[in-house]
Amino acid sequence: MSERINPLANLDDFTIKAPEKKPKPQPEAIEKLSQETGFLSRQPRQISAEPAKRTQRRYTTGRNVQIPIKGTAETRAQLEALADELQEPFGEVLARALAALRRELAVRNGT
Repeated sequence: MSERINPLANLDDFTIKAPEKKPKPQPEAIEKLSQETGFLSRQPRQISAEPAKRTQRRYTTGRNVQIPIKGTAETRAQLEALADELQEPFGEVLARALAALRRELAVRNGT
């Protein structure tokens, strides 16, 4: 059998080059160049404070029964607006609305 030739045996011609040290650019020069070329900054943008959509409603009312109902977004917005205007919890607004509906039905039925 013939001997195999070691492919790594004759690597004497290759030498390791020292890495070139490139000077770091000045931060001011980078900033100036980025402004001239229109590069957008990667710094976080200042976020303006958005107005609160609604405040937390925390009332001690003694009510302990949930009434999950489906409605439209408009109905929900009206309920929230009334609760905010009256400064009452949703349960109180619903109770007052039901009482008003009962009165309206009583007048309509002539009772």
